[in-house]
Amino acid sequence: MDILYLMIVCSVSLAAIFLVVFIVYARKGQFEDDESPAVRILFDDEIKDQDETGNKDKDEKEIGENNKN
Repeated sequence: MDILYLMIVCSVSLAAIFLVVFIVYARKGQFEDDESPAVRILFDDEIKDQDETGNKDKDEKEIGENNKN
């Protein structure tokens, strides 16, 4: 029975630590902008592809041919 009390105390302590850490980071603004990183990653590849290839007409032609199918 003693181990049960010890496990309850440990789990409540761990939950309290996680709650305190969450509150601290929430006040610092860690969780304010949760949508733009997911959207930003979609646009990073397009910008990198255009910069690396340097041939904009070829890219548009390939994109246009793919859309016909």
